[in-house]
Amino acid sequence: MTKYKGLALLSIFSATVAFAISLMLKASVGVGAFDAMTQSLSILSGIKIGTLSMVVNLICVAGQFIILKKDFGFNRFLQIPLSILIGMLVNYFYYTLFSSLSFDSYLLSLIVFCAALVLSTFSVSVVMVLDLVTFPIESVCLALTKVTPLQFSTLRQGVDILCVVISLALTFAFGLSSPVREGTIIGMIIFGPLAGYFMAKVHPVLMKRGIVEEVGA
Repeated sequence: MTKYKGLALLSIFSATVAFAISLMLKASVGVGAFDAMTQSLSILSGIKIGTLSMVVNLICVAGQFIILKKDFGFNRFLQIPLSILIGMLVNYFYYTLFSSLSFDSYLLSLIVFCAALVLSTFSVSVVMVLDLVTFPIESVCLALTKVTPLQFSTLRQGVDILCVVISLALTFAFGLSSPVREGTIIGMIIFGPLAGYFMAKVHPVLMKRGIVEEVGA
């Protein structure tokens, strides 16, 4: 029963991640580094943002398989349905549910963005505390630490920088509207500390309910 509760929470908070990402995209004051890259690629190619996110995440899963080979555990396969679920939900929320959603003022857009960022960070924190499956980008960075001298934090930050560079390069090369804005900077500054705060609060609650184990147990 405990395992099913964990999987249910994983599904729910994966859905809220997609919901929050879609709201941040609609707010149009900037998005996270990864979403900025997929949004730029979407504008250029005409492919939906969620679909591109799905493809990039699945490439990350394939990268882990290549790097880890026989050490690629079963739990890592759960990244595949997770990537597909989030990608499909982003497409549904952004292109269908929020298709006519717009904000009349910059201040309202910024408030919506900040609220969605907090929701996204909280949801990601719950998924990380559950520890049933990790997101593909984080997982491929962890896999790379096994074959390179670089630390996880360096690799993860490098991925964000690469995503921003790709987004900006596409913006200038093809004259696209840039998704890298003040919201991107806000997210990069507060996501880490906020996630750490939420994880510290969420873990005791889930541990008390027997859904996760004590750290180090």
